[in-house]
Amino acid sequence: MRLHELSPAEGSTKKRKRVGRGPGSGRRKTSGRGENGQNSRSGGGTRPGFEGGQTPLFKRLGKFGFTNKFRKEYTTLNVYALEEYDDGDVVTPEVLLEEGMIKKLNDGLKILGDGELTKKLTVKANKFTKSAIEKIEAAGGKAEVI
Repeated sequence: MRLHELSPAEGSTKKRKRVGRGPGSGRRKTSGRGENGQNSRSGGGTRPGFEGGQTPLFKRLGKFGFTNKFRKEYTTLNVYALEEYDDGDVVTPEVLLEEGMIKKLNDGLKILGDGELTKKLTVKANKFTKSAIEKIEAAGGKAEVI
């Protein structure tokens, strides 16, 4: 088999409809548009999204998304930042605020597990990631949820 011998399967292709080519084309004078009406005329039809005068979907929907008023925003801190404290220290959100480690306490403090921890600390926070708990406990400390 050669490239010039390839052809589509029988019945899988149709000839293109050639409109506006006179009465002999089989489409007669109106070229398949019908006799009257908006769509028979040049420039006829409606714009995309037009729903016959009903307020279109894009106008019925909101413009600026959605804000969940019950969302909680946690202040985050990574494990490597706790390396500054001495062995046996108790680290609480209030201590972190006083020392300037965090700027403000939104709806609570969440400890993330990025970095390493070598000191034995008791860390009190509202939330912990699994990796943060593992690293704190691996160093001999405790992760307490408040």
